[in-house]
Amino acid sequence: MSTSPDALASLAAEASLSRRQVLSLLGSGGAAAVLAACGRAEDGAAAAEGGDAAAAIRPWVKDSAPFIQHPTNLETRLERIEGLLTPNDQFFVRNHTPTPRIDAATYRLRIEGDGIERPVELAYEDVLRLPSRSVVAYLECAGNWRRFFGEVMGTPASGSQWGTGGVGCAEWTGTPLSSVLDLAGLRRTAVDVNLLGLDEGEFNRPMSVGKALDDDTILVYAMNGEPLPPDHGFPLRAVVPGWVGSNSVKWLGRIVVSNEKVWVKNNTTSYVMMGPDWPADRFAPAEGGPINEQSIKSALALPWPARLEAGERTVRGFAYSPGARVAEVEWSLDGGGTWRPARLADPILQHAWARFEIFWNAPAGSHTVTVRAIDELGNTQPPNVPFNEKGYLYNAPLPHPVRVG
Repeated sequence: MSTSPDALASLAAEASLSRRQVLSLLGSGGAAAVLAACGRAEDGAAAAEGGDAAAAIRPWVKDSAPFIQHPTNLETRLERIEGLLTPNDQFFVRNHTPTPRIDAATYRLRIEGDGIERPVELAYEDVLRLPSRSVVAYLECAGNWRRFFGEVMGTPASGSQWGTGGVGCAEWTGTPLSSVLDLAGLRRTAVDVNLLGLDEGEFNRPMSVGKALDDDTILVYAMNGEPLPPDHGFPLRAVVPGWVGSNSVKWLGRIVVSNEKVWVKNNTTSYVMMGPDWPADRFAPAEGGPINEQSIKSALALPWPARLEAGERTVRGFAYSPGARVAEVEWSLDGGGTWRPARLADPILQHAWARFEIFWNAPAGSHTVTVRAIDELGNTQPPNVPFNEKGYLYNAPLPHPVRVG
């Protein structure tokens, strides 16, 4: 990997690093530090000495080895996940900038805006004393499956080329967002609630007051029974079940409640559907169709492409739907000409993914295994999806290549 200024600038842009971040990294650890922050730590070690400085500014706190790396992001290998809950150390990471390190002792959450009666500031301990709620829910990056716009449809979309592992399921514990809004005196005139992070770019994403008041929209401080890990938003993050992951803002620092619709980068130019099917003039001031709710999906817990030994095999997978429990999963060996039922494993929860198994007497040769999910409301994965430039919400059944023998 070249460490020329142009090459470093290109990597930094791909990893969404600001010019100030790049200068800071260069000053502390040279080219190696920049490469490490871009997810290219091995190249950085070869590029320069000073590995300690590079490691100190790496994009994540957790060990990145079990994952597929995408600049500042880590994709879970679904074949490693067996239970209902994704272990914290294997849960995917979607960061727009490197993980910030925040001290709980000095942390403050501010609630402000013209949609509340009084501003409120809460310390970490204050949040822990509020009413507690736990929700088992999957989270998924809006760009999960993005690579299949190119690989299956033949029209690549821009952005990190996620496979099937930008998703995970955890037990999230925290306090309902409504409890915090009650402390500030939510006005009847309030329209939108904007959540702002403490990361480098102060990532933010507004939601409607109605969604903010949902019982299962929570401010989380624990994940799978442990304090929230830094890569997943310590000390406090939002979790908004059924909505794309960008709504579940990490490292939450401010909540701004507005009496008007809130327009920011992340609901006007980012996280919007852009392309022929979403003309910008229809959605102004946004440049495309808004995305909030996720889409129904199912995926095999296998590498892509996969290899199996011939004979009787049990192949696992995961299925999930944003608005209802998964009711059925079907699988096909002939491109969807005929479908067979898979077996669903208990429990099947409202906001969680469902695990399924297919039993296959696999003959030697090259095969394509396709799965599709159906939820209790009758929603199913569509045979195809319209293209959008940023590659969001792909959910056509995936033709998973499997070599047997």
